[in-house]
Amino acid sequence: MAANWKMFKTPTETKAFFENFLPLVKDAKNCEVAVCAPFIDLPAAIDAAAGSNVSIGGQNLYWAKEGAFTGEISGPMLKALGCTWVVVGHSERRQYFGETDETVLKRTKAAIEAGLKVIVCVGELLAEREAGETEAVLARQFEGGIAGLTPEEFSRIAIAYEPVWAIGTGKTATPEMAAEAHKAIRKLASVSFDGESLRILYGGSVKPDNVSTLMAQEEIDGALVGGASLDPVSFSKIVNY
Repeated sequence: MAANWKMFKTPTETKAFFENFLPLVKDAKNCEVAVCAPFIDLPAAIDAAAGSNVSIGGQNLYWAKEGAFTGEISGPMLKALGCTWVVVGHSERRQYFGETDETVLKRTKAAIEAGLKVIVCVGELLAEREAGETEAVLARQFEGGIAGLTPEEFSRIAIAYEPVWAIGTGKTATPEMAAEAHKAIRKLASVSFDGESLRILYGGSVKPDNVSTLMAQEEIDGALVGGASLDPVSFSKIVNY
């Protein structure tokens, strides 16, 4: 269960979140828990989560180790800070900041080289879903952004399926629709990699009241949670579903 806080919370709010959240999930053994916070909040999150069962991750990284790239953060920087995970290729990065399948692959490789584990995001737009192109879009994103990994690199990633039309809209893919997409991704992965051991997370308006029905689907291995992860009680209910 991974939280994606997007562009929310100050370091003070981050500290307060963990003070409330950690006691609520201290006995959670059913899943791995990660919180992916804004860069400015990472030191506070890492400090607060030290010694707990919660890992911390970044929401993006640049593919160079260092250099004249004003405003960017590298994999080695995240690793040195104490991060375990990083999110790559989120639909908002693709939509607003020019992320492509090619740059997703470059960022993923750089993150793995730095010793991070990666949540690689894929998913279709509403128009693509309505045109019956979901599987074709997933295949294109997998081919361009993931297939170029080595089997060893692939073992370091999880894939998050996020139907873009269900992110922050309150709409959720039905559990069956989500499972169908997850099955297609696992099939793609199984061509060149160990698709069975791949963890595929669902992302798209996951909430405490729908997490159980989503997780009941055999193909869904976890969730990438946006809005509902900002509240410690709400996210703890998802972790402890």
